[in-house]
Amino acid sequence: MSMAADEPKVPPGTRALRPLPQLIFSSRWLQLPLYLGLIVAQGVYVILFLKELWHLVLHSFDFSEQQIMLVVLGLIDVVMISNLLIMVIVGGYETFVSRLELERHPDQPEWLSHVNASVLKIKLAMAIIGISSIHLLRTFIEAGALGSGKSNYTEAGVMWQTIIHGLFILSAIGIAFVDWLSQQNEGKARPH
Repeated sequence: MSMAADEPKVPPGTRALRPLPQLIFSSRWLQLPLYLGLIVAQGVYVILFLKELWHLVLHSFDFSEQQIMLVVLGLIDVVMISNLLIMVIVGGYETFVSRLELERHPDQPEWLSHVNASVLKIKLAMAIIGISSIHLLRTFIEAGALGSGKSNYTEAGVMWQTIIHGLFILSAIGIAFVDWLSQQNEGKARPH
């Protein structure tokens, strides 16, 4: 066996990394178990969704319209969290670990072709706002029973959830504005 066969394959025109940069660059693979763990969490959410859906189907004739709406909002919440997980798993892996090489795959998500850390942050912020909106809507529906004494929410609790939701929205606007500013600065820095 020749020594040349033992050397790592390097594309033509590039040079091999020194050992320390190679170690640092290779450390990105330590994130792989994290993404695999999120895939397991995705499976747990699928089981939770099916359990809640089965509960809805079995008790649909016993539930009031408000109870059905709350269960459906719970199902939507699970779907939105699942979407958030997919964005983090696929986008994070593609951005921070390795290319998925899905360019010619018919099911490649449209957003993946232009994903980077900034786009991922904005998409995550929007997903969190969507999840928060569902929780807040659920709270408002359940708080409707506040006057009857059947609600688990206090007026202060509802107020704080509303304030926190507003802060999520302001944070997303701030992230988008900073991203817009950085794109403007990059455009000015490029030679024409």
